[in-house]
Amino acid sequence: MAECQGVTLEEASIDTIQWYLSSGKLTSRQLVECYLQRVQQLNPHIATFIEENPDALSIADSLDAERKAGNVRGPLHGIPILVKDNIGTADRLNTTAGSYALLGSVVPRDAHVIALLRKAGAIILGKGNMSEWADIRANSYSEGWSARGGQVRNCYNLTQDPGGSSSGPAHAVSANMVTVAIGTETDGSVIAPAQRAGIVGIKPTVGLTSRSMVVPEAHSQDTVGAFGKTFKDAAYVLSAMAGPDPNDTATLSQPSPLPNYARFVSDKSALKGVRIGIPWKRVWQSSTTYNQYPQLLSAIAELKKAGAIIVNNTNLPTIEEITPYPSGWNWQFKNQLGLDNQSEFTVVCYEFKRQLNEYLAGLVSSPVRTLSDVIAFNIADKAVEMEYFGQDVLIQCDGDPYNETTYQEALDYVHRTTREEGIDAALKMYNVSALLVPSDNFSPSTEIPAMAGYPMVTIPAGIDAWGVAFGIGLWGTAYSEPTLIKLGSAIDDTLRRRRLPTFYDADATNIPINYEIGAY
Repeated sequence: MAECQGVTLEEASIDTIQWYLSSGKLTSRQLVECYLQRVQQLNPHIATFIEENPDALSIADSLDAERKAGNVRGPLHGIPILVKDNIGTADRLNTTAGSYALLGSVVPRDAHVIALLRKAGAIILGKGNMSEWADIRANSYSEGWSARGGQVRNCYNLTQDPGGSSSGPAHAVSANMVTVAIGTETDGSVIAPAQRAGIVGIKPTVGLTSRSMVVPEAHSQDTVGAFGKTFKDAAYVLSAMAGPDPNDTATLSQPSPLPNYARFVSDKSALKGVRIGIPWKRVWQSSTTYNQYPQLLSAIAELKKAGAIIVNNTNLPTIEEITPYPSGWNWQFKNQLGLDNQSEFTVVCYEFKRQLNEYLAGLVSSPVRTLSDVIAFNIADKAVEMEYFGQDVLIQCDGDPYNETTYQEALDYVHRTTREEGIDAALKMYNVSALLVPSDNFSPSTEIPAMAGYPMVTIPAGIDAWGVAFGIGLWGTAYSEPTLIKLGSAIDDTLRRRRLPTFYDADATNIPINYEIGAY
């Protein structure tokens, strides 16, 4: 893939590709052909695509004709993009959330984000594989596995976790199978796969991007985010798909007008004099980051050298209350303690059944119309759908274990403790522009902004002991995407730590023994 049609496409940015297109060195049809060739080469090994768009070449031809006539819609004109398989497209592609239960279902219209991307000239290249039902199917599962698509493989080490649930789109971008992609996040599903794919991920504020015609998990936390190898590429995508949608009332509260997010992309000089906080307690202490510590701490040192003012111990006042389990994942821990009215899981489980049933009822046609139907389908197709994993969480949520009062108390609690008494309090108390965190799987790093509905970005930060990429991230308050993109791109320019995927098929490289961490 280093070269195709006489041009270098490996690691090529949108700006570079647009130069190829405008100079006549490449057409969008040729670009699509190059990427599809790459998909044919790699997808049998890493399973990032669940389906290719049969109309991609004809769409490319149409956009080439527009360009020839002097009409270029913008930076995404003629650029292929991969879409997670839970984002509805009213075309010949399926929208199944990775499940055979939705194969053949028909959405009444494009998801709003898809309509906006098409308007901007993007070419939907296909649907990306994902954790089936976006990781809410079972307590025991493999991230990136779906019945339809199989197991997404981490493109750095094929034996390691790819991160989920937007596994396919993230690793397809990293593996240069597509330029950019979009995924969804409820809790970690954009940030986790992006960091494990060694790319940039932008998880927007809930309500910045519409969830209309996206298979829901929990609208209190659901958001559609962007993947790119650079901040500018991801920002182009975010700018194209952000905006109000009457079919998603959460989007009607967003700032207006929205900015062009690509204009905030900066170099390392933007770090000079900027105060950035380190929320050490519980967040940096998470045990899942231990083998990454040497590289993470060296990254902080580089940021200080670039002029950033690093403020340590900018801890959230509520951090021990939010995360009573200090070693990481707190998804159902409070429920196990009997604190249903303080649990993120209560919110997600309560909303999931209702919102999924509403989505399924609104389809033009579908093999299933309720969550109960999905469970029954899986039982009937047990050899395929439950060959490896069960569906205990689907069954639990379908049983409706939490009443409306408990749900509302839990929603109020997680918002209060993660917003005004959490991220907002820390930003204000320590007078910092953003909070710097490890972009870690199964830790407060993704849980807290997810519960708040606040934005987060991740930046490539190194390669861990298993040969897998990992990232460093930024938290901000609601609609602080301009600040996070500015600082995130400046950090990326400072660190320059993205590395090409290695596609190792090995268990480990140089696992450190008894590495003892201390407070930064």
